Amino acid sequence: MSVPTRTLGQSGLTVGALGLGCMSMTDVYGPGDADSAVATIHRAIDLGVTLFDTADIYGATANEELVGRALAPHRDQVVLATKFGIVFDPAKGGFPRGVDGRPEYVHAACDASLQRLGLDHIDLYYQHRADTEVPIEETVGAMAELVAAGKVRYLGLSEASVDTIRRAAAVHPIAALQSEWSLWSRDVEKGNVEVCRELGIGIVPYSPLGRGMLTGSVTADNDLSEHDFRRGNPRFQGDALTENLRLVDELKALAEAKGATPAQVALAWVLSQGDDVVPIPGTKRVRYLEDNLGAVDVKLDEDDLARLEALQPVGDRTADMDWVNRTTRPL
Repeated sequence: MSVPTRTLGQSGLTVGALGLGCMSMTDVYGPGDADSAVATIHRAIDLGVTLFDTADIYGATANEELVGRALAPHRDQVVLATKFGIVFDPAKGGFPRGVDGRPEYVHAACDASLQRLGLDHIDLYYQHRADTEVPIEETVGAMAELVAAGKVRYLGLSEASVDTIRRAAAVHPIAALQSEWSLWSRDVEKGNVEVCRELGIGIVPYSPLGRGMLTGSVTADNDLSEHDFRRGNPRFQGDALTENLRLVDELKALAEAKGATPAQVALAWVLSQGDDVVPIPGTKRVRYLEDNLGAVDVKLDEDDLARLEALQPVGDRTADMDWVNRTTRPL
């Protein structure tokens, strides 16, 4: 197995074509297992993965600590990405309370992340969500100061609108836009992909496996642990879940015909969207990591792509982020 490389837009930042999303390594999709997570990160490095993605809110800071510790012996081989901007309360399990894009918060959040990661710089630093009360120019201006100070190498945005992307890129080059993109969610195709390519910005799809649905591992809502946040997502409930499982059945049928797994076909579809696209499927287990990486060898023809693109999920993919719409300032 060999992971080819891709360059994120015109930034010059070259990484493996598939990265590793680390969010699930701490308690999100049920309990985390630090030993398994570290073993997965190390196996990913062995197999040619170079882009590792975390955020200060994941595990209420614990995720950055775990990822930083696991990557420390391999620092020169990897590209470490983390995110700031979602304000949370560690005393209450890290539940998000709003977003903050004020320049002073940008600097404080970066310093805190560096300390947790145990690093002297962050390779790719994303604003996790835009703060509608702070002009993006001010936030990105502060992020640019981090670059000038040597604390950050490249800047990124996450789930940003077309207007926000344009205004941010006018202040400082943006290396990557991280947004949800998969057969399960294609909102990013409504202008975001186009503006990124116009401005030379790479695209880093998160949840390229539809929060696990596209792996075929979920067959009913009781497959999810009691504390799994997907239980609150409409796509995993009731009639919507029933309809979405029919979508997965179509994916499984195509995967069987290709001699691949559903996850590999789903990831191969995302990879086929362009050489500037670097998906970051998340897992905390080596066996799923190895299966995911097999996607680089799956070839989809035009008929395969048309069949896949006809699949339409049921339910709102953003409902689990409604808190962003309720408040943009810490309570």
